[in-house]
Amino acid sequence: MKSEAEPRASLFVRGGALFDRVDYRPIDTPEEKDQLYQMRYRAYTHGGLIPPSESQRYSDSYDDAPNAWTFGIYVDGEICSSIRLHVLTSEQRMSCTTDLFGDVLHPRLDRGEVLIDPARFVANPEKAQRFPELPYLTLRLAYLACEYFNADTGLALVRAGHQSFYRRVFLHETIAEPRPFPNALAKVALMASDFRALREKVLTRFPIMRSSAFERRTLFQRDRTPFRTAVISTFEAASIVPQQS
Repeated sequence: MKSEAEPRASLFVRGGALFDRVDYRPIDTPEEKDQLYQMRYRAYTHGGLIPPSESQRYSDSYDDAPNAWTFGIYVDGEICSSIRLHVLTSEQRMSCTTDLFGDVLHPRLDRGEVLIDPARFVANPEKAQRFPELPYLTLRLAYLACEYFNADTGLALVRAGHQSFYRRVFLHETIAEPRPFPNALAKVALMASDFRALREKVLTRFPIMRSSAFERRTLFQRDRTPFRTAVISTFEAASIVPQQS
C-alpha cells in the first residue's frame, strides 16, 4: 500500500540534480537578512497570512534569539527558501512556539528535554512551484539539528492544510489544537514526534534526511567559518525518492 500521494516522479527525476545544486547558508549579514525578510514578506502575503505593509519586509524579535539558527536554502546561488531553528532546553526557552504553547512545552523543558523548534519556514512562491522538492530539502535542516543536538523531540507549528505532510514525512502527531498566531491571519497547531524512537523509520523511508557528522558540525557550530555547503552527496540521486510504506 502506498503512502499518501507525493510527487515521486518529480523527486526522482529532478531531485538528484537539485540535491547537488543546493547550498545551506547561515543568514548572518545585514544584506542577507534584508533579502530574507523581503522573501518572507512576499511568501506570507502571497499565502494570505499577513496583511500588506509599507516596509514589504517581515521579521520578528526571535530572529536574534541566542538559541536560534537561521538558514537560507540556495539553488544555483539564489535563495529559494529559509528556515529558523530554535534549540529549546531548560536554560534556553526563547521561541514563538514556547510563547504560544508554553503550557504544553514548559513542563517538558522542566524535565530536561531538548526540543528542536523549526519556525519561519518560507519559500519564494515562484521557486516553490518550480522546485517541489524544497519542503524536503528545507525541513531536512530540522532533522539534522535533532541529530546534532541529541534532541528528544522535534516540533512543528503547522496550519491545518499542511499537517498531513508532517505526519507522512516526520511521523508527527498533533499535541495541541490550533491557536491564533500573533500578527498572522491563520491559526496553527502544535505537532511533535519522538526523534529517537522514530529516527530509523524516518531515515529508512526518507534517506534524504541522512547526514554526516561533518555536515552537521559545519552547519551548527557557532564558531563556524564562511563556507559553501553544497548538500553533501551522502546519497545516490535515487535515494531521494520516498520509499513506499
